[in-house]
Amino acid sequence: MARDDLGTFLRDRRMRLDPASLGFPSGRRRTPGLRREEVAQRANISPTWYTWLEQGRGGAPSAEVLDRIAAGLMLTDPERDHLHILAFGHPPEARYRGAEAISPRLQRVLDALEWSPALVRTATWDVVAWNRAAQVVLTDYAQLPREGRNILRMMFSDERVRSAQADWLSVARYVVGAFRADAARAGAGVEVRQLVEELSSTSPHFRALWNDNEIVSQKEGVKRLRHAELGPIELEFSTFAVEGRSDLSMMVYNPATPGLAARFRELIARGGGPAAGPQ
Repeated sequence: MARDDLGTFLRDRRMRLDPASLGFPSGRRRTPGLRREEVAQRANISPTWYTWLEQGRGGAPSAEVLDRIAAGLMLTDPERDHLHILAFGHPPEARYRGAEAISPRLQRVLDALEWSPALVRTATWDVVAWNRAAQVVLTDYAQLPREGRNILRMMFSDERVRSAQADWLSVARYVVGAFRADAARAGAGVEVRQLVEELSSTSPHFRALWNDNEIVSQKEGVKRLRHAELGPIELEFSTFAVEGRSDLSMMVYNPATPGLAARFRELIARGGGPAAGPQ
């Protein structure tokens, strides 16, 4: 660890904070920002120990203490990651936040993909955003209740989704393995346990696949569906991480053949019916 770099970073972020906005007296101060003892108070740690940390002395902090300091300094997620890297040489363990919506900027990215179905899902595979192409070709998520937009629930509870799969069992096995990997990477243990218990009690197929403990990576591949209007179709898909959000990923689908691309455009242009599920 470069302790000088850690101390410099802490000191810089401390000096950027406004004492008055955080409830501290804003009278005459020799330097801008918070005093060291004020940061220590906000982080609930010893002022002496925090001073030593800024000065590059004393023992290494625990991850929990470092997170309290990050909260006391009101660090952003990227700043918190950088703080852990300076202290330990690696980013912090993932903290699952969940999401019910995405930023307007990311939604505009989805909407710009006019002819490519695209969606954003959480680490527990709740679909939280989609574009019009996904709504027309895959699933009209706007017509589903929020809890019904979970891909695992759709896969194992909706007969329409099952019948749309060219090889349901293979797809289901793949989905469960990829879901397990995504959830573990995002640190979504509590949320996963709740969903797994629910699906295990309602679907013997899910329970058996979950107990197989398979792990797969879902970066890219080909998806085969039986579409209500287009018939059998093949879609290439790619999965992209959302920077700074380990709990979110974006999936983009494209027709696998030029002929299908033309039919896609026609279907999307006139707003045809969905295929019942992107899994």
